Amino acid sequence: MKAGVVTFPGSNCDQDVFNVLDNIFDFESDMIWHKEKSLNGYDLIVLPGGFSYGDYLRSGAIARFANIMDSVIDYANQGGLVLGICNGFQILLEAGLIPGAMMHNAKLKFVCKNVYIRTESTDSVFTSGLEKGQILDIPVSHGEGNYFIEDDGLKSLQDNDQILFRYCNENGELTEEANFNGSVDHIAGIVNKERNVLGMMPHPERAMEKLLGSEDGRPIFESILNSLSVA
Repeated sequence: MKAGVVTFPGSNCDQDVFNVLDNIFDFESDMIWHKEKSLNGYDLIVLPGGFSYGDYLRSGAIARFANIMDSVIDYANQGGLVLGICNGFQILLEAGLIPGAMMHNAKLKFVCKNVYIRTESTDSVFTSGLEKGQILDIPVSHGEGNYFIEDDGLKSLQDNDQILFRYCNENGELTEEANFNGSVDHIAGIVNKERNVLGMMPHPERAMEKLLGSEDGRPIFESILNSLSVA
């Protein structure tokens, strides 16, 4: 299996994702510079976390117009798997590959800590190895993670089972405190209608080893690998 990790000026989680794919899960992995224009031969493309182009204007707003993004959009529209993590989620939103928008956290503070997210759907390549309701302990690190979508859009997400993860407490309850950034409907991760593009704010690549505090990110990458293996 071959994976590509896109690097924008200001990306700072690209090496983390590359390490996970290349060393832990044995993907044949490449780093893809933002000025490249070709994505031929890849089974998975990851847009990593960071502060692309300094988060000027809005997070992801400038990165959306990088040379590589035309290819990412074409790749996704042809059914290719795309995972956007944190800043990558923001870029996917700006590119229109998934619906909604991202605002500043409700308390206008940057948050870097471990949080709990609840698995809402296993009907996706990204969550097929999880159980519905499974709780994951995953780090977050963002200042603009307050996901917003209007009522009609939210209903569409709910009706089409596009919400894969919600912020919860350790017991899986959707409390106000657990929804630390103020996201609509506690949303932590969503897929497009075609279910091949996932955007999520938590960082599964930072939860791969007990030494780092959690292995709860592993099932997400395992799901991707297993789904590609049987495709």
